Amino acid sequence: MDDDRPDVLTIGRLARRTGLSVRTLRFWSDEGAVPPVARSASGYRLYDAGSVARVELVRTLRELGLGLDEVCRVLSGRTTVAEAADAHVAALDAQIRSLKVSRAVLSTVATRGSTAEETALMNRLARLSAAERKQVVDEFKEEVFGGLDVEPPVRARFRAYSVDLPDDPTPEQVDAWIELAELVRDPGFRARLRTWMELNTPVPGQGRPPGASIWWVVQTVAAARKRGVVPEDPEAGDMLSGLFGNTDRAAVLRSLEAGIEAGAERYRTLVARVRGQGASPDETEELEWLARALRTADRA
Repeated sequence: MDDDRPDVLTIGRLARRTGLSVRTLRFWSDEGAVPPVARSASGYRLYDAGSVARVELVRTLRELGLGLDEVCRVLSGRTTVAEAADAHVAALDAQIRSLKVSRAVLSTVATRGSTAEETALMNRLARLSAAERKQVVDEFKEEVFGGLDVEPPVRARFRAYSVDLPDDPTPEQVDAWIELAELVRDPGFRARLRTWMELNTPVPGQGRPPGASIWWVVQTVAAARKRGVVPEDPEAGDMLSGLFGNTDRAAVLRSLEAGIEAGAERYRTLVARVRGQGASPDETEELEWLARALRTADRA
């Protein structure tokens, strides 16, 4: 019989030679990836040494993740291995990005102990397209920055303001985006931040608002806290005199309290994390210390 010749392999012998199951080889054969070179008199599929090499190539491409249709196109010469690999790399990159997003969402869910409804919302926010994310930020910008009476250079900065995930975000960036998107979509947060912006944005023809400088004194406050100074200490009052001089401290306190109430510091740190600008410490405690010191000084 033909299938008894040593140079001809039945599908069973091909399976033993390659270490694959007869079922797998039969499927590949039916799909045209490893066609038989001949048929025996009784109709059985027959293969040869070239079939062994072909099986090894199919196995390699399949292990690399190529679909059987792609494999057949390579084997038929309709595309090259390099072209198929390039297309598959792009598909893998998309899959990896999706897996990163899934991991970030699940990590956030586990950390927060989220409900099913919260999980669904976070998943939708994490998977928004670039255009959809831009729309979220643009709507936020319009409500918070729109209509402010500002100089043209400041208006240009507002218009250019953007925050978005990179093409290949880290889990930390996705996590920060989820929280940021939830925050900027909150009407209450938008209203509070708008109030803070109105108190801190320079008006054309006027000087810098009294409270606009408080965000630059955090290091001084942090150093005082590190030394153990509390807001009620005389040293804190002396520090305020050095920081603000004759500035209207009541206006400074109003601006500071508006920022704390709005959660402006949390917003700032989330934006930095989404942009991949490193771990930016939350300075809310320093700002609250400063507010207490200002209230203490006002009562003195």
